[in-house]
Amino acid sequence: MSQLIAIVVAVACALPGVFLVLRRMTLMSDAISHAILPGIVLAFFLTESLSSPLLILAAAGTGVLTVVLVELLQRTKLVKEDAAMGLTFPALFSIGVILISRFAGNVHLDMDAVLLGELAYAHLNRLEMFGIDLGPVSLYVMGTILVLNLVFILLFYKELKLATFDASLAASLGFAPALIHYGLMTLVSITTVGAFDAVGSILVVALIAGPPATAYLITDSLARMLILSAILGSLNAVSGYWLAHLFDVSIAGAIATTTLLMFGITFLVVPRRGVIAIARRRHRQKLEFAQTMLVIHLLNHEGLPEAEQESQVSHLQEHLRWEPPFAAQIVRYALENRCVSQKNGQLALTERGRGIAREALVH
Repeated sequence: MSQLIAIVVAVACALPGVFLVLRRMTLMSDAISHAILPGIVLAFFLTESLSSPLLILAAAGTGVLTVVLVELLQRTKLVKEDAAMGLTFPALFSIGVILISRFAGNVHLDMDAVLLGELAYAHLNRLEMFGIDLGPVSLYVMGTILVLNLVFILLFYKELKLATFDASLAASLGFAPALIHYGLMTLVSITTVGAFDAVGSILVVALIAGPPATAYLITDSLARMLILSAILGSLNAVSGYWLAHLFDVSIAGAIATTTLLMFGITFLVVPRRGVIAIARRRHRQKLEFAQTMLVIHLLNHEGLPEAEQESQVSHLQEHLRWEPPFAAQIVRYALENRCVSQKNGQLALTERGRGIAREALVH
């Protein structure tokens, strides 16, 4: 049951997280997860119940208030977005702490539950109706939020896509990007609040940012990015659960670690965008550039009296200022590409090499 809760939470967080990653607002989820505290406290004062749905609504409202305050500060042009978040959410969080310490001193804030959460105990909070056990409350809450996120994205997919990539064009076409933005931030707030009870604020941020950031490295398609984010979030949840079971550690902490590992592996090995692929591409470009220099050098001296001396491999270090190992590497590369031929230590251009040299000189 804990695995199912983790999967539902991961998918529910990953879907709106895609748009936060694309909008470069990922840390907004962290700001919201801390700033919701005064909303929860005020709702608790009104209801005197920790299980009231009003707590979720009040916390979500506080999350939207956080977004509004951040944007108001940012629009002044006096501070940037990161500074605006750094000013807003500590202030709201501090208000919540002050309210608790002043008016609810007997309320216990457990550090493990707040920062990491504990999925192992999430299934113990059961939903009962007419004496019938219907299952964990967290599963119903996050399942409802997941459906809400799916419906919102499906209904406003075109508007979300346009407002995310070109807000000015969206406004000129009458799509009301500000309304779409606040609708998305409301969903992020509700998702953060709903997941907070089961997994804690740290894992909420990890699940909102990790799978979408990983999917962003893999694909350029928004639709595929949404699907991949949901799949990766589910894989992280399941693998993190069993990692925690294997090493007897916090499930939420293990899932966050697995999310980081998944991103790190993808960051290294993904085709085209991975560190390894980029390093190989830069190395190949370096070889191709040096090969072009070699064939141009040979073409410039072709048919001249000094051609025999200039085409000797041993003279490349002097004339092209290459170290002997690098010169030997470039000669091998050019020979493999059939740009030059070699006989008795002298290089000669092939038709292919001559064409590459002439094309480079023209451009």
